[in-house]
Amino acid sequence: MIYITGDMHGDYKCFEQRNIKRQLKKGDTLIVCGDFGFIWDGSEEENKKLDKMSEFLFSISFIDGKHENFDLLKNFPETTFCSGKSRRIRKNIFHLTRGEIYTIENQTFFAFGGGESQDRDVRLELGKWWKEEMPTFEEISDAARKLNGSDKKVDYIITHEPPSYIKNATNKSPIETNFLNTFFDSIAKEVKFKKWFFGSLHLDKKITEKHVGVFDRVIQIPKTSRKKRGF
Repeated sequence: MIYITGDMHGDYKCFEQRNIKRQLKKGDTLIVCGDFGFIWDGSEEENKKLDKMSEFLFSISFIDGKHENFDLLKNFPETTFCSGKSRRIRKNIFHLTRGEIYTIENQTFFAFGGGESQDRDVRLELGKWWKEEMPTFEEISDAARKLNGSDKKVDYIITHEPPSYIKNATNKSPIETNFLNTFFDSIAKEVKFKKWFFGSLHLDKKITEKHVGVFDRVIQIPKTSRKKRGF
């Protein structure tokens, strides 16, 4: 089975509080919608957490959010995970590359991490801000090519940030958006998909029939066969 959850920010207690360790079984896949946060300082304590997670019988895959250490992330070896490029953090933990399309249990997932820190100045002073948190135009162009190659059709979309119109729909007054949100606007218009999950707003809420904010919840993706996709 495939499960979706939101930001963890390096808090190991999430696996207990969200009932993940009890709910997920051998062979299952957990997808985290950004701000995984366990690749942050490279400390001994952090590595112990990752080693404990490597003992889970399920796999963990995550897109990057705004609170990742991109200098550390790029040092992990590149590999292939479910037909897409990724970085292997541990034997069962994978960082999903921006713009890749992954096939998990006969379903396709378009993954695109990244987001813009609102506390950039503070994080700069602390040495905890990386320009890589926002995608390059090359990454966006490559993602567009991959979506074109899939006939602009995937089963699910996994991002940290939502499209701009979804972001604004969650607030009474307009929220500041950027070119990443605008890129997602174009995907929402042009690509056929079943559901779009995002985590940056820290809410568990269905914004539209297709757009779902996820934070503390763990959402199970229903099984389907490739022959029954029908959308």
